[in-house]
Amino acid sequence: MKHFSIIFKPDGRQISIHSGATIVEAAGQAGIILNTVCGGKGTCKKCLVYLEPDAREVLACQYRIESDLVVTIPAGSRFFEQRILTEGIDTGSRIQCDIYEKYARTDSAPPIFGLAVDLGTTTVVARLIDMAGGQCRATEAALNPQTRFGDDVISRIAYAQSDKEFTELHETIIDCINDLAAKLCKKAAVGTNHIFEICVAGNTTMNHIFLGLPITQLGQAPYQAYSLDARDVPPGELGLKINPAGNIHTVENIAGFVGADTTAVALATDIESAEEMTLIVDIGTNGEIVFGTKDKLYAASCAAGPALEGARITCGSRACDGAIEAVVINEDDIDLDVIGNVPPHSICGSGLIDAVAVMLELGVIDRTGRFAEPKTLGDKLPPAILARFFEQDDQPAFRLAGAADNPVLLSQKDIRQMQLAKGAIRAGIKLLQQKIGLEDSDVKRILLAGAFGNYIRRQSALRIGLLPAVDAERIRFVGNAAAAGAQMILLSQQCRDQARELARKIEYVEIAHESDFQMVFADSMLF
Repeated sequence: MKHFSIIFKPDGRQISIHSGATIVEAAGQAGIILNTVCGGKGTCKKCLVYLEPDAREVLACQYRIESDLVVTIPAGSRFFEQRILTEGIDTGSRIQCDIYEKYARTDSAPPIFGLAVDLGTTTVVARLIDMAGGQCRATEAALNPQTRFGDDVISRIAYAQSDKEFTELHETIIDCINDLAAKLCKKAAVGTNHIFEICVAGNTTMNHIFLGLPITQLGQAPYQAYSLDARDVPPGELGLKINPAGNIHTVENIAGFVGADTTAVALATDIESAEEMTLIVDIGTNGEIVFGTKDKLYAASCAAGPALEGARITCGSRACDGAIEAVVINEDDIDLDVIGNVPPHSICGSGLIDAVAVMLELGVIDRTGRFAEPKTLGDKLPPAILARFFEQDDQPAFRLAGAADNPVLLSQKDIRQMQLAKGAIRAGIKLLQQKIGLEDSDVKRILLAGAFGNYIRRQSALRIGLLPAVDAERIRFVGNAAAAGAQMILLSQQCRDQARELARKIEYVEIAHESDFQMVFADSMLF
């Protein structure tokens, strides 16, 4: 088989690779990760690169190498390190560290540590916990390396059609957790043999992949899990490099699309003790919600899709350096906050919500999402705002940053993608409200969880209609509550029992099967 030389600019890296490989594969061999949020299907168009000598544009995931190449990779096509939320709510006073006792049988026992792992579709967060007292000694986070196979669980289920591909998914996440464990132990100056217990909380698909359980049925109606049960597995069976006498505990799932991470969030926020009507929203690709009080709890998955993670948005990205994270109106223009204080090249989820709220406030778009004609706004908006209107690919667009020939923009198509994501989450909330018989005014607390939720501005979320119309003071950020819940379950048998009971107590609602789903969804797409 022929091999060809590939040079990557501006990195200055050169590798040799066999004919027929894609540029994405070649970049990976060179240690460069490209933005393939569609799983390499060529649909997201985020991996655009330029080939010398004529700067021809090609998609790196689709272009097959049949000659020597010099490839220039623009910033927007790179998979940047994402800002990952690691902190959660304080739960320490609520738990008894009794799991420690099964390992520390003598006073001279060595230090006993555990890992609490929030196994997210996009990010993986691990905490090294002192099992004796429950203190967190170190925290590490990483992008889930499975993102190269697709940004959402459906893409990964579609990828894993053979045993070989499924094994690749499984081993990739095992390697990631082993790597995080090694980094944590290095930080804390202990050996990985001092880790005796790992607790993993992920959505149902991620839990299945981690355990090596079948996932095909999760991608087909009626979307049933192979198992919802909590499990305890010896580390050797999964290839996890901790003390071989230890144990791996996975948390109880709720349903096919509402997993153990939601169980952990519900446990950490203590929603089963809530006297007031409480709504938990974990805003991410899946958009899980839990609604209720101590008397009755409901859960649903909203399938918001990856738009809020930057996919399917023309200039969208994850929360990385150079991404616009906030947009506000000043006297005669708009101001931007950019992650890393560098020139902007994209917009992430929190910036997208802000930008749409600002565009609504200015009248750039109406509540249906349709762009206004600039000439109708001439006497209502400052010249600097009017100058941001332009057309791209015969679509109206609004320039947030950058020059006209290389703008960071939101187009009509982007607004529609935002409406689909926002509509899915809001429809899920509305349908649960209907099931319980509640108006917006009956919702006393809204808890925003997850790596994404913590960076949203309350007023912007309310302005676009993402959340029920409540006073902003009722909205509280609870950080990475899934990791906090996983830590509780890691340490305490009582919490493990409580998590099992909680997962079984929460009633799952398949909102797509509700008779008025289409009508509610269509209404929820309006701003």
